[in-house]
Amino acid sequence: MRKCCPTFVSIACLALAGVLTAPWASSDEKPKGKERYFEMRTYIAHPGRLDDLNARFRNHTNRLFEKHGMALIGYWTPAEGEEAKNTLVYILAYPDKESREKSWKAFQEDPEWKKVRTETEAKGPIVQKVESKYLKPTDYSPIR
Repeated sequence: MRKCCPTFVSIACLALAGVLTAPWASSDEKPKGKERYFEMRTYIAHPGRLDDLNARFRNHTNRLFEKHGMALIGYWTPAEGEEAKNTLVYILAYPDKESREKSWKAFQEDPEWKKVRTETEAKGPIVQKVESKYLKPTDYSPIR
C-alpha cells in the first residue's frame, strides 16, 4: 500500500470538510460538467528562510500569479512539528492543464518576477525543494 503525504491528506480533509469551497459551492450556480485543474505545491525553505518566502508571496508572488491567470485557492504552513519551521503548501487552480502551462511560462518570463526573485534572494536562495502534485476533484467535491 502506498503511503500518502500527511500534508496532502490534511488538505484533502479540509477540502472534503468544506473549508476549501468555491464561491458557488453552497448554491445552485455551480458550473455543470466543468472542472478546474488544481495544483498543490509544497515548498521547503532553506533554514531560517520561511519568513522570507512568506513575505515574497504576500508582497509580490500572489499578485503576479493572479496577473497570469492563476486562481489562488489557499496557503498553509504546518501547525506543528519540524515541517512548521520550513514548509509552505499552497493550491492554485486553472481552467485546464494547458492554461496551467501557459500561466507558469508567462509568470517565469515576467520581468517583474525576475526582479523580485533576484532582490529577495540577495542573501541566497530561499527555496530548497519544490514538490508539485496535480489534483482532479472528485464528483462529490465541493470545490470543482
